[in-house]
Amino acid sequence: MNRDAALELIKEILAETVPGADPTVLSPDENFRDILEMDSLDFLNLIEALSGRTGLPLPETDYPSLSTLIGCADYIAARTSPP
Repeated sequence: MNRDAALELIKEILAETVPGADPTVLSPDENFRDILEMDSLDFLNLIEALSGRTGLPLPETDYPSLSTLIGCADYIAARTSPP
């Protein structure tokens, strides 16, 4: 999956899993957990949905990389694109 496809997937999952979230208002490098006022359960729902849709394991040690749109998209693209 390329970065643009990963970004669209993340926005879609944010809209589905976070009540009232509008991912179109987010800047790529903003911490969306803060901007969308996500609690830990919202974030875990996002992580589970991302893992389920991408087939990637998303260990807790990588959560800091998954808190911005760009960071999350880069993370997913790097792990799902062929070498």
